[in-house]
Amino acid sequence: MSIRKYFEEELNALKLALVKMCRTTEEMIDGAIHALIMQDTVLAKNVIEMDPDVDAMELDIEKKCLRFMLRQAPVAKDFREVSTTLKLITDIERIGDQASDISELVVHLAERKCRYVKDLQHIERMGKLAVKMVHNSVDSFIRNDNDLAMETARLDDEMDELFNVVMDELIELIKKDSQNADQAIIFMMITKYLERIGDHAVNVCEWTEYNETGVHQKY
Repeated sequence: MSIRKYFEEELNALKLALVKMCRTTEEMIDGAIHALIMQDTVLAKNVIEMDPDVDAMELDIEKKCLRFMLRQAPVAKDFREVSTTLKLITDIERIGDQASDISELVVHLAERKCRYVKDLQHIERMGKLAVKMVHNSVDSFIRNDNDLAMETARLDDEMDELFNVVMDELIELIKKDSQNADQAIIFMMITKYLERIGDHAVNVCEWTEYNETGVHQKY
């Protein structure tokens, strides 16, 4: 086997591990939002239990990256791709943390067995958008697709708009009746976690462009 072929196989193995890590966090986000809507503590706890798996995946990919750079003496483009992967897994791990944090809040809400003070239409949309952004951001890196990265980063405007809508609604609910405050604050925290997931997906898009151009710039 040629050295170049070996490099390519090692890089492909890294990408496969990255995709698996990403898909796990997508499942966590989707599960957390579904658990919120259904007040399903079992599902929420299952999501929380997935977080150590994501941490382990991050550590495994990090080891693979460092071993590749130390043993293979990669050329500049290969080195940049591996170093970019190291940047990506930090954001993806944080996405898993935030999905787990949402699930912990879901458990807290569900154990109260209380009726929600607002409908969850906009929060559900934020959850679906978060999954889409995470999925497409990593896909853009795997496929070396800057256009998809930029298109995905632009979705953050929609995420921010939904965030503002939900926050305004919750503030009004608190003003209307202070007894809504405890639950409204929890929804605010969930909304903020989803907004942060969108930010991490944008970070992944920025690193995708860096991988292609060698220039890191903020979207």
